[in-house]
Amino acid sequence: MGKTVLYKLLYFSDFDYYELYEELLTGESYMKIERGPAPSHFDGIVMELEKEGKIMQKDSVYCGKHQYKYKSLEKPDLHLLTKKEMAVINNVVDKCSHMTARRISSYSHKDIPYMATEDNEEINYELVFYRDPEFTVRAEDE
Repeated sequence: MGKTVLYKLLYFSDFDYYELYEELLTGESYMKIERGPAPSHFDGIVMELEKEGKIMQKDSVYCGKHQYKYKSLEKPDLHLLTKKEMAVINNVVDKCSHMTARRISSYSHKDIPYMATEDNEEINYELVFYRDPEFTVRAEDE
């Protein structure tokens, strides 16, 4: 998958986890940019992981557009994640990973935290508690 899809999978994982548990999953902050929510420190983390030989970034052209793809060069240690963290991540991947960059971007634009934030500003995690039913992951009785 490309960078745009990865951005949105990270966003939904972090914000869904916060909605469910009122705790941060990664601690990353997200900015409202034109193509949807974007993690603030992504490029720096990618550079660090590349230097450590843990991932490889590949530049390519897909449908006439420049795309960055990422490949893990090591098997990730999933034991570092709790069962509830893995469950949220897996749910997001199951729900969204099949979407194209354009589709997942459009989808993310309809999420209240993104909509309620000014352009180029940080998205407040607390806004998840105002999500529409299409996006909410918390049961009504919670």
